[in-house]
Amino acid sequence: MERPNRQHIIGALLGVGLAALLIWGWDNEPKKAYYHNEGPIFGTYYNIRYEATGDLQDSIREALTAFDNSLSLFNPHSVLSAVNDNRDTITDAAFETMWAEATRVNALSNGAFDVTVAPLVNYWGFGRRVAGDTFTVSEKEIDSLLQFVGFDKVQLNNHKVIKADPRVQIDGGAVAKGQACDWIADVLVRNGCENYLVEIGGEVVAKGKNDKGEPWHIGITKPNLNNEGAQDELQEILAVSDICLATSGNYRNFYYEGTERRSHTIDPRTGYPVQHSVLSATIVSSTCMRADALATACMVLGAEDALDMIERAEDAACYLIVAQNDSLMVITSPKWEKMIK
Repeated sequence: MERPNRQHIIGALLGVGLAALLIWGWDNEPKKAYYHNEGPIFGTYYNIRYEATGDLQDSIREALTAFDNSLSLFNPHSVLSAVNDNRDTITDAAFETMWAEATRVNALSNGAFDVTVAPLVNYWGFGRRVAGDTFTVSEKEIDSLLQFVGFDKVQLNNHKVIKADPRVQIDGGAVAKGQACDWIADVLVRNGCENYLVEIGGEVVAKGKNDKGEPWHIGITKPNLNNEGAQDELQEILAVSDICLATSGNYRNFYYEGTERRSHTIDPRTGYPVQHSVLSATIVSSTCMRADALATACMVLGAEDALDMIERAEDAACYLIVAQNDSLMVITSPKWEKMIK
């Protein structure tokens, strides 16, 4: 039998050493675990679950603070507040991303979605006016407010918002929560996360699987108009692994003026709260920001026009809950089943 020479012995030892090094390095790689961060933000709450090698709460809070400094109506130092107060300001990336999407959905919805609706939202008691304050609806005042509501009265040019009238006000509330979900999802992806769920005020971005190795479970709330907005029952539970979803509903935010029920969804074209039978609209789309804006547009348009808009959007599908006599009816767009899978 041939005796091993010196080179063979050295090669074998190096091979064993390399294998040991690889095993040692593998064993010492950071272990991933699922984390859960939650807290108040934008007048609502965030809930974020993700698989990572460490807790990302500091990065998440930093990103949420930056977003708040751009698009919060209630932060006096935000870019949006400066624009509404007619202070000289330069718009940032978050504001300009919101503006581009708002412009797209405004055109797609034939004006049903309009972020310049803020003066009307305030007038009806869902902005800076305290909801529930008694006031007499004035057709003349609404007509006056409509004079400075509309995308044709404002433009974004060279990082500055230019208004046709200084009384034009912008409300990004119908798109900001969805955009913030996309914002945080991007933070997670940059930190190597492949499995996560971001939820802010009911808007959701979900990727991969949960800590049980299953798809994420997302509930669509069943509207309950007989209990002052209390919501305890789910209409449906979706099991999804890759989705951006947003819901808008008239059953959550409303008040009564005498016997008249006033919902928070204001039609920017008429100046009045919507009164049709659509109670909620759940949208899936390519981004949560887009889903958020489309959900609001659906609530303004009503079922028939909403379905038409969603089909023209191409990258979206909808799940509408509609009041029919004393019962609820679900209407979905043709691509719904395909997109939630």
